[in-house]
Amino acid sequence: MSPPMYQAKAELFRLLGHPIRIHVLELLQDGPRPVRDLLTALNVEPPGLSQHLAVLRRSGLVTARRKGTTVVYTLAGSSVVELLRAARELLTETLSGQSELLSELLRARAQDGP
Repeated sequence: MSPPMYQAKAELFRLLGHPIRIHVLELLQDGPRPVRDLLTALNVEPPGLSQHLAVLRRSGLVTARRKGTTVVYTLAGSSVVELLRAARELLTETLSGQSELLSELLRARAQDGP
């Protein structure tokens, strides 16, 4: 893999590095959503959401289309859904291992007494 590809992947992960953007992508997995629905679900101010949507649009992860005065956002493709699913699986595996370690530590502490 070439250095430009590493740079492009790093940029993708950087733009995904905000919880609101991830939340938007998760919401759009269920289908297209107008901005007003996203605002309600996210409980953020319109200018903030607008900035995050612009980043996602420029990155090519979402598309927007106007229906009258309403702007509706959609995921740009199924690869975004696959990426979110892979992230969930990775987190589940990682947190599962941490949960097992925590259980072990709690058992050890209980055996040691107060």
